[in-house]
Amino acid sequence: MLSERTISLVKSTVPLLSDAGTAVTAHFYQRMFSHNPELKNIFNMTNQHTGKQQFALFNAIAAYATHIDNPQVLQDAIGRINHKHVSLNIQAEHYDIVGHHLIETLKELAPEQFTPKIEQAWREAYGFLADLFITQEEGLYRTVEQQHGGWRNGREFVIAKLVQESENVKSFYLKPCDERAISHYQAGQFIAVSVQPSQNEHTQIRQYSLSQSSKHDHYRISVKREGLVSTYLHQLAVGDTLTLYPPAGDFVLKNTTNDKVFVSAGVGITPMMAMLEQALTNETEARLSFIHACVDPSQHSFKQDIEQLAAQHSNLAKEVWYEHSDKGDKTGRIELQQSALSLPYEHGEFYLCGPSAFMAAIKQQLLAQGVASERILYEVFGPHESL
Repeated sequence: MLSERTISLVKSTVPLLSDAGTAVTAHFYQRMFSHNPELKNIFNMTNQHTGKQQFALFNAIAAYATHIDNPQVLQDAIGRINHKHVSLNIQAEHYDIVGHHLIETLKELAPEQFTPKIEQAWREAYGFLADLFITQEEGLYRTVEQQHGGWRNGREFVIAKLVQESENVKSFYLKPCDERAISHYQAGQFIAVSVQPSQNEHTQIRQYSLSQSSKHDHYRISVKREGLVSTYLHQLAVGDTLTLYPPAGDFVLKNTTNDKVFVSAGVGITPMMAMLEQALTNETEARLSFIHACVDPSQHSFKQDIEQLAAQHSNLAKEVWYEHSDKGDKTGRIELQQSALSLPYEHGEFYLCGPSAFMAAIKQQLLAQGVASERILYEVFGPHESL
């Protein structure tokens, strides 16, 4: 455990971090990639250019310094980051590199305030946090590796089938090249894909939601054509191979008998498909509501699948919102109070996935209807942030 003195010294730097803002993390990443360019094969460099990763890391550092005397406050966030790290195959030695450059960054940006005593306190605090992450992530690695069909590190998969789900979304059915068993996963989890796009000097790792409930012989991801890696994937053909890391993620369907509502926008429908399939397979009497929003019918993935499921299961109700078309059930952006569905605000579980602004808006609508925050579950694409 950290001493009271260490905790006090770290907390005293909170104003310093606030004043410096994301300049701390911008300098940190520039420094780290300069000294350790091999990490460009792990980090999402697109998020570096947009500033998303810097913003997320700064928030994480500031939150840790603020709550260092009560880290349980951060346990949910830490757990989610653990799953992200495992999917990226982060190893213990990476924490040493990150810690070194973080301390050196603070020394370089605030040499007067970052005294030797403050430096020592931060080294102890970072070491404590790193040990926590390393221990929890090793537990996740072992859990996946030891289950039937599990593995550690990268594994080669072949594209066995491709399906165009909508104008910009394509499903990839992936089978292991070694033809051995694959691990089971929970509905809502994702899998990381490692590729090296043409004319790119670094490998790129991206996480994609598994878009169907767990199957015994293949995985399915459904990818929207946007950005470097996704565009590259859309150029591949049946027979091409990809390197996959084991499934991970803590945004999963709860094993309860509660009524469930799935609210998605755009490609955010992908984990919802897995959750819906699993919920229907569980054969409970729970009422299920599936609400999806997209721009227009050309962007509507899995439309026929949802219609078939709704026709087959009397406990499933669906509603489609098209922002720029009147060919859905509703036109415009989702306003839950205008929904024709009878939603279980008093007791139901609400699962959200889509752009952050969309989920934030839906969350606020649910809170206004009296839905407890612990019954609102969501997944954020890219660096984690709060809604």
